[in-house]
Amino acid sequence: MDSTTSLLLSVLFSSLGMGYFIYGRRQRRGAALLAGVGLMVYPFFVHGALIMVAVGVALCSLPRFIDF
Repeated sequence: MDSTTSLLLSVLFSSLGMGYFIYGRRQRRGAALLAGVGLMVYPFFVHGALIMVAVGVALCSLPRFIDF
Protein backbone atom coordinates (compact mmCIF):
# COMPACT_ATOMS: atom_id res chain seq x y z
CA MET A 1 0.00 0.00 0.00
CA ASP A 2 1.66 3.16 -1.14
CA SER A 3 -1.14 5.67 -0.81
CA THR A 4 -3.92 6.61 1.53
CA THR A 5 -6.49 6.10 -1.20
CA SER A 6 -5.44 2.50 -1.77
CA LEU A 7 -5.51 1.84 1.95
CA LEU A 8 -9.01 3.27 2.40
CA LEU A 9 -10.33 1.44 -0.66
CA SER A 10 -8.90 -1.83 0.59
CA VAL A 11 -10.61 -1.34 3.96
CA LEU A 12 -13.89 -0.48 2.24
CA PHE A 13 -13.91 -3.45 -0.12
CA SER A 14 -12.65 -5.85 2.53
CA SER A 15 -15.51 -4.77 4.79
CA LEU A 16 -18.00 -5.34 2.00
CA GLY A 17 -16.35 -8.70 1.40
CA MET A 18 -16.86 -9.71 5.01
CA GLY A 19 -20.54 -8.84 4.69
CA TYR A 20 -20.88 -10.84 1.48
CA PHE A 21 -19.04 -13.76 3.06
CA ILE A 22 -21.30 -13.86 6.13
CA TYR A 23 -24.42 -13.48 3.98
CA GLY A 24 -23.31 -16.20 1.57
CA ARG A 25 -22.47 -18.62 4.36
CA ARG A 26 -25.75 -18.12 6.24
CA GLN A 27 -27.98 -18.15 3.16
CA ARG A 28 -25.97 -20.91 1.42
CA ARG A 29 -25.36 -18.80 -1.67
CA GLY A 30 -22.15 -19.79 -3.39
CA ALA A 31 -21.78 -16.68 -5.54
CA ALA A 32 -22.01 -14.34 -2.54
CA LEU A 33 -19.58 -16.50 -0.58
CA LEU A 34 -17.00 -16.49 -3.38
CA ALA A 35 -17.47 -12.78 -4.02
CA GLY A 36 -16.87 -12.13 -0.33
CA VAL A 37 -13.66 -14.13 -0.31
CA GLY A 38 -12.55 -12.37 -3.49
CA LEU A 39 -13.30 -8.94 -2.05
CA MET A 40 -11.31 -9.70 1.08
CA VAL A 41 -8.27 -11.07 -0.77
CA TYR A 42 -7.82 -9.03 -3.95
CA PRO A 43 -6.64 -5.75 -2.30
CA PHE A 44 -3.41 -7.53 -1.38
CA PHE A 45 -2.59 -8.03 -5.06
CA VAL A 46 -3.98 -4.88 -6.74
CA HIS A 47 -2.17 -1.61 -6.06
CA GLY A 48 -3.72 1.03 -8.31
CA ALA A 49 -6.76 2.91 -7.00
CA LEU A 50 -8.63 2.92 -10.32
CA ILE A 51 -8.04 -0.78 -10.92
CA MET A 52 -9.00 -1.51 -7.31
CA VAL A 53 -12.35 0.25 -7.77
CA ALA A 54 -13.02 -1.53 -11.07
CA VAL A 55 -12.27 -5.00 -9.67
CA GLY A 56 -14.21 -4.23 -6.47
CA VAL A 57 -17.32 -3.13 -8.34
CA ALA A 58 -17.10 -6.19 -10.59
CA LEU A 59 -16.84 -8.53 -7.59
CA CYS A 60 -19.68 -6.74 -5.79
CA SER A 61 -21.95 -7.22 -8.79
CA LEU A 62 -21.02 -10.89 -9.25
CA PRO A 63 -23.81 -12.32 -7.01
CA ARG A 64 -26.37 -10.18 -8.83
CA PHE A 65 -25.72 -11.85 -12.18
CA ILE A 66 -24.48 -15.31 -11.17
CA ASP A 67 -26.39 -17.51 -8.73
CA PHE A 68 -25.31 -20.93 -7.58
